[in-house]
Amino acid sequence: MPQADTARFLQDLQELRQIGRFKTGVHRPTYSPQDMESRRWLMAKMEEVGLEASIDGIGNVFGRHKGPGPHLLSGSHIESQNEAGWLDGALGVVAALALARAGLPVDVCAFADEEGHFEGGFLGSKSIIGELTEEEIDRSRNRTDGTPLRDALKAAGLEGLPRMQIDPSRYKGFFEMHIEQGTQLEQANLRIGVVSGIVAIWQWRLVIDGQQDHAGGTTMAERRDAGLAAIRLLAAIDAEFPRICGPRSTWTTGRITLEPGAPSIIPGRADVLFQFRDVSMEKLQAMEATLRALVQEANRRDRCSIQLLAVSKATPAICDPAMMRALTAAADSFDPGCSQVMPSGAGHDAQYVAKTMPASMVFVPSIGGISHHWSEDTKEADLALGAQVLVEAADRFLKGAN
Repeated sequence: MPQADTARFLQDLQELRQIGRFKTGVHRPTYSPQDMESRRWLMAKMEEVGLEASIDGIGNVFGRHKGPGPHLLSGSHIESQNEAGWLDGALGVVAALALARAGLPVDVCAFADEEGHFEGGFLGSKSIIGELTEEEIDRSRNRTDGTPLRDALKAAGLEGLPRMQIDPSRYKGFFEMHIEQGTQLEQANLRIGVVSGIVAIWQWRLVIDGQQDHAGGTTMAERRDAGLAAIRLLAAIDAEFPRICGPRSTWTTGRITLEPGAPSIIPGRADVLFQFRDVSMEKLQAMEATLRALVQEANRRDRCSIQLLAVSKATPAICDPAMMRALTAAADSFDPGCSQVMPSGAGHDAQYVAKTMPASMVFVPSIGGISHHWSEDTKEADLALGAQVLVEAADRFLKGAN
């Protein structure tokens, strides 16, 4: 039976951690010099384990198994959020290398820009399944400095390279290993999470128009304060959503912009970015219906006008039952009762790959639930166990022994 070389697995993780190191984490924004160095490092590692390595025109690094199938696909991403953690994404790529090193027939992929430094996000996994158009690439800009994606690709030496697409008929399924990025496993004193599904994120924009006016000369009765209207609506959402949401539903106000944003001027406009997440379409639809009703009521009650604009509405990805059974059985073989089935509250490349083939994810605990911060960490023993579980589960799944 194939076995994970946990010593090499941990060594690879520590090597990758040195590229773009920031305190105890890393800083590898998409297409930055640090990111491109990590992609070159990965290609060398792929060749070392016997894979045929390449990089495509969107930055996906792909290691193709040269032998017969049936094949698996496995991987994640290796760019990071700014000044963030060393395991988010990188763990899944190095774990995929561990599958190849164990002798399993696996293609390894590091997808580009899962972290969404560029508008659209998930550029690599969208591209590899054929969902990223040239027009989308033309429109995309860096969210921080506005750099066009085309310019960033050119600066990274990727201009002119073809973009690859996978052939789903080559694969029996896709495995992705990841840190939990939450506290559920740690609080339950468990070491492995078998992911049941990946949430969909529904993004919205709320545009509230009032009347810009003088903060001292305009009485409270006369005001059409867009800022106060925004806060009242968000408070109503927070009060009403718990009545209709699921146990793992979340909602977040990511940005509130007031115009003109001066201390002595009543805001004439508020622009709000709002999102909610769930793995259930029924719950997502219920939250949308409630949001629309609250906006309608606010428009009836307030002196400001509110527009609700849909930005994006993804579809939840349900993980493959046979792959989940293989992961659970593998976890029990190493540490009986150490795992639980759980949804993923974050988005992952697996949700796009799942559109083309069976897919699954396995989580290891995050210490304190911390992620997207340089202090992100996981116990070394849990990392090693995750690699062992992944290798055995992949072998079970290929053999049909679930």
